[in-house]
Amino acid sequence: MTGPTADRLLRDAAARLAAAEVASPDFDAAELLAHVLGTTRGSLPRGGPVGTEAAAEFERLVDRRAARVPLQHLTGLVGFRYLELAVGPGVFVPRPETEVLAGWAVDAARALVDQGRAPVVVDLCTGSGAIALSVATEVPQATVHAVELDASAHAWAERNLSGSGVGLRLGDMAEAFPELDGSVDVVVANPPYIPLEAYESVAPEARDHDPSLALWSGEDGLDAMRTVERVAARLLVPGGQVGAEHADVQGDAAPRLFREAGRWLEVRDHRDLAGRPRFVTARLVPQDRAQPGRLTG
Repeated sequence: MTGPTADRLLRDAAARLAAAEVASPDFDAAELLAHVLGTTRGSLPRGGPVGTEAAAEFERLVDRRAARVPLQHLTGLVGFRYLELAVGPGVFVPRPETEVLAGWAVDAARALVDQGRAPVVVDLCTGSGAIALSVATEVPQATVHAVELDASAHAWAERNLSGSGVGLRLGDMAEAFPELDGSVDVVVANPPYIPLEAYESVAPEARDHDPSLALWSGEDGLDAMRTVERVAARLLVPGGQVGAEHADVQGDAAPRLFREAGRWLEVRDHRDLAGRPRFVTARLVPQDRAQPGRLTG
C-alpha cells in the first residue's frame, strides 16, 4: 500500500516547521524526507508516492524538528566545506559561517607549503573536528593537532578524525600541547563566545542541544578568546598566525583584545558570507618587539 505523495508531505511538513519558527522550513523538510528515503533533496520523487512506513518515519522526524531538535541530530550528518561529518547529541554542530574561518586556516597553511615548508597547525576547541579535518584533508603536507575539553564532543571528534592523521587530545586548551610551544605556524579556534546574559536570545537548537561548554564564555563572551590569545602566543613561532571566531557583535571587542595584548601585528577582523563580523586574525611578533598596547598592525 502506498502513502501520500512526496510533494504533499513536504508541503505539510514545511507549514508545520514554519509554524514552529524553524528558520528554514522548506529546506529542513526536504532534508528529512531525503534522509528517510536514502536519497538527496534533488532526487526526491516529488510527484510520486511515498510508502506508508517511510511517511510515518518522516512524520516522526518532523515532529522532533518542530520541537526544535537540530536537523543534524536527526540526520546524524552535517556538511562542512568538502566534508560530511558525523554529529549528534553531545557535540556542537558546526555552522556554515565557520567554513570561512576554516578556509582562512587552509589558505594560511597552503601559503607555507608554497614556500617549501611543512606547516604545523593547531585547532583549539575542535568540537566535531571540522576545522582540523578540513586542514588535514585540503593541506595533506600539514601536521595538524586538535584539542577538545568536553568528553562527549571529543568522542565525536575521534570518530570524525579517525584515519586522518590529526593528533587529537582530550583536555583544556589552556594547557594543551606544551611540547609544541614556539613551533606552531597556525593556530585556529572556534571557541565559545556567547555572553551569559544572552541566554534567552539564543536559538533553542543551540541553547537546548549544543553542549554548554561550546556556547557560554563569561559576562562579555570573551573569556575563552582571552585564553585563545594567550595559548596562541605560547604555541606560535614568531610570525605565526592565529585565527579565532567570535560573535557578530564582537567585531570590535575581539580585535581590541589582541591589540591590547601588545604582541600581535596585522590584527584584522573578517566577515562571513552573510557580511557579518565573524573572526579575527593576527600575526605574532618576535618577543623582543612586543610592547603591551603598542602593536596594532
